Amino acid sequence: MASLPFGFSSLPRSSFRPTRNLKIQFSADRQALFNRIAPVYDNLNDLLSLGQHRIWKRMAVSWSGAKEGDDVLDICCGSGDLTFLLSERVGPHGKAVGLDFSNEQLLIASTRQKLRSKACYKNIKWMAGNALDLPFPDSSFDAVTIGYGLRNVVDRHRAMAEICRVLKPGSTVSVLDFNKSINPLSTTIQESMIDNIVVPVASGYGLENEYKYLKSSIKGFLTGNELEKLALEVGFSTAKHFEIGFGFMGNLLATR
Repeated sequence: MASLPFGFSSLPRSSFRPTRNLKIQFSADRQALFNRIAPVYDNLNDLLSLGQHRIWKRMAVSWSGAKEGDDVLDICCGSGDLTFLLSERVGPHGKAVGLDFSNEQLLIASTRQKLRSKACYKNIKWMAGNALDLPFPDSSFDAVTIGYGLRNVVDRHRAMAEICRVLKPGSTVSVLDFNKSINPLSTTIQESMIDNIVVPVASGYGLENEYKYLKSSIKGFLTGNELEKLALEVGFSTAKHFEIGFGFMGNLLATR
């Protein structure tokens, strides 16, 4: 693989194989969006969630079942929050991979790694890659996480099938994302918060348009029951979705 600056790897472009031109354009638009928001992504997450996103991420990593010495994967890793937490759980004798399609996010993640001193962080590898075509052999990982990423892929069925493929039998994926509630009141409150808090705050960073997509992306996402059904359809043996963060967030746990 060709090396990119700051020590992360790029996949050959031939490994990106969306099946339709519309999906290619949609994926490219999302990739460009996350490249644009990368410089302020962490600050906005802290501000908009009042720091609560750090608690939700620790919960997601804990529920993944990652333990000392494991090989673990964080898909759609962004600036690396879940990857660093996974690295801490597997320790210096484990291995953690953070994969994302945004080079700008990976640059930030790699820079953060260089500024941290824990020995376990030296075992993190950053990779530019496609969640729909994971560049790993079958049964490679003891645990997988994906935080705020499944909602944004162009083919969720294929993404979950790929996760199932690279997990070892008996291992778990922990999927953290916004919860698509079936409760009309919760949905109304959630949409109001996006319109009246999230977008106005993002506009202060010059990212109003970039964050307006959030509401429509949640509308187009899957409910907890639908996520459980999807996981079972692609081959997981068990699947359970939990509502967290007053029902505004959700975490799917699926075991191969």
